[in-house]
Amino acid sequence: MEDFKPFEILPGNHDSGMVILGDHAMNRLPESYGMLGLPETAFSRHIAYDIGIEGLVRSLSARLGVPAVLGGFSRLLIDPNRGEDDPTLIMKISDGAIIPGNHPISSAEWQNRIERFHRPYHDAVAAEIAKVASATGKAPLVLSLHSYTPAWKGVPRPWHAAVLWDSDHRAVGPLLDMLRRDPDLIVGDNEPYDGALKGDTMYRHCMVSGMPHALLEVRQDLIGDEAGIADWAARLAPVFEAMNADPVLHEYKVHPSRTGPYA
Repeated sequence: MEDFKPFEILPGNHDSGMVILGDHAMNRLPESYGMLGLPETAFSRHIAYDIGIEGLVRSLSARLGVPAVLGGFSRLLIDPNRGEDDPTLIMKISDGAIIPGNHPISSAEWQNRIERFHRPYHDAVAAEIAKVASATGKAPLVLSLHSYTPAWKGVPRPWHAAVLWDSDHRAVGPLLDMLRRDPDLIVGDNEPYDGALKGDTMYRHCMVSGMPHALLEVRQDLIGDEAGIADWAARLAPVFEAMNADPVLHEYKVHPSRTGPYA
């Protein structure tokens, strides 16, 4: 079997109390999958990964001295931010692009991708969170970073960033408040997406166990180059640091999910 790492762990102080995640940080594929039948240009689009997030997570991890986990494969192969039983786990079409390598797909290949890529990534996330919990004796603060397109189906998206969440508002409130102190920023609250998604990364690792968390989306045109990444890393680092200093954001408290009862 070819040597392909489905995740990358960025080192940090486990006693810091924080873990940063980048589910869709990379657009890589194992050589055996070729380009999934797509042109190479497809892998520079948002359908393949979250543009700018790898650089942003790397910068924040280094600035804050906290561990981070990056997804090492393209979401076109399998989406790490979906539950294993989610029908959109392996997409046949994404934003108008038909993905030949994903259709037809056998049940055996579906399970193979879960076992080789999806599950090892989540095992790595769980392990880093557990190390932080063990080092501090408290609930880690988990922050997940994503990015979204400046427009969708021709309609501009006005938000510079957005915070997505299910029902646990503990980390969401401070994050929204601090970002909105900048009069030049428009910050969405569960826009342009709703953060309640059964089985996704925040559900799997934080909602069911009661760990404080938030998912932050940044508009891709704002972090599409090194200057933009540096600007947003400088903006977010003190915000994350202030959140991490709040004892309330290191307590376990399970909130019921808007998606329904936990298994």
